[in-house]
Amino acid sequence: MPIKAVVFDAYGTLYDIQSVAEITEDAFPGYGEIITQVWRIKQLEYSWLRSLMRRYQDFAAVTRDSLAYALRALRLDYENDAFERVIEKYLHLDLYPDAAAALAALKPRKLAILSNGSPDMLNTLVRNTNLDGLLDATISVDAKKVFKPSPEAYELIGEALGTAPNEVLFVSSNPWDVAGAKSFGLNVAWIERVTPEAMALACVENELVAPLTMFKAIRTQMDELGFAPDHRVRALSELPGII
Repeated sequence: MPIKAVVFDAYGTLYDIQSVAEITEDAFPGYGEIITQVWRIKQLEYSWLRSLMRRYQDFAAVTRDSLAYALRALRLDYENDAFERVIEKYLHLDLYPDAAAALAALKPRKLAILSNGSPDMLNTLVRNTNLDGLLDATISVDAKKVFKPSPEAYELIGEALGTAPNEVLFVSSNPWDVAGAKSFGLNVAWIERVTPEAMALACVENELVAPLTMFKAIRTQMDELGFAPDHRVRALSELPGII
């Protein structure tokens, strides 16, 4: 079947989640990197735990709770203004430099985002980065009240776009998301931004492993879940060439 739609994960795929590091460092000097990495690790963990517990709260609440955890774990006192300033960055994350051009090159196929993000977070972020003119749909898992990689989350693609799984190319840089989408039956492209060789080298270059390096070791390498992507590319700009 021809590919009729290309659907993207948002956080870490179109948007650089590490772009929060500057604001966390500004708000908490000397702690920016460790806050950024603990925050993201707990953000993902809370989404999965809430799905398993069947105690859904939207991604905005999960994002706030995981930041509160990171600051408490590091024993950092803070004013509410500093907390809100850091949270606000999730509405202004940086696009990867090749994102907009890659989306434009994939037209006239339907283009969409499927994200764990809450509707307000996603819609604001898309508007703030001028992707609203390129996307046919911005799909939040909030409609199913369960987070990816639950199969129910990926069902939203067909419901929104009127496509069968084999007519969709799903794109993510997150290995757990790749596995979930492939398990559901979608065609999947993995944006492999950190090679195994680079990962191994980063871990042995220093006696102490930096927080960002540890995050990459945990979250950027393909998981052992029995599902492999159909395509491995290094950047969004390579996507038009594989369709």
